[in-house]
Amino acid sequence: MRKFLVVLDDSRECLNAMRFAAMRASKTGGGVAVLSVIPPDEFNHWVGVGEIMREESRERITAHFEVFAKWMRDRQKVDPELVIREGDPVTQIIAQVDEDPDIGVLVLGAGTDKQGPGPLVTQLTRIAGNLPIPITVVPGDLSKERLEAIT
Repeated sequence: MRKFLVVLDDSRECLNAMRFAAMRASKTGGGVAVLSVIPPDEFNHWVGVGEIMREESRERITAHFEVFAKWMRDRQKVDPELVIREGDPVTQIIAQVDEDPDIGVLVLGAGTDKQGPGPLVTQLTRIAGNLPIPITVVPGDLSKERLEAIT
């Protein structure tokens, strides 16, 4: 089964990327893998404090994921999987694509502010020609209705 890999983070544009991935998966009989990456610099503390912070990050990510997962299951009939990795986000996205042969498309949300589409979109589109899968960049300001029409 082909999976859409979508990145879960705290950005506003993440919502549209999630919606797009779920809608496409639903209409094509695919799946959704939701990847959240914990940056390594969050744990540059004493070992005990770092472990507590790491666990808190995982709990926050899981709670955030469950909101999207419920919508995907209830509305799109897609049961997403959550993958949590630690390290540099771009490196971890590439590693996940390399390790999971079922991933067929990477879905990213593009920011709409004056600073550009966001660091992930900028970095990953620079190396898109070397990736083994296509990248779909979903504009962050598309309405739900427009997303439904596109998917």
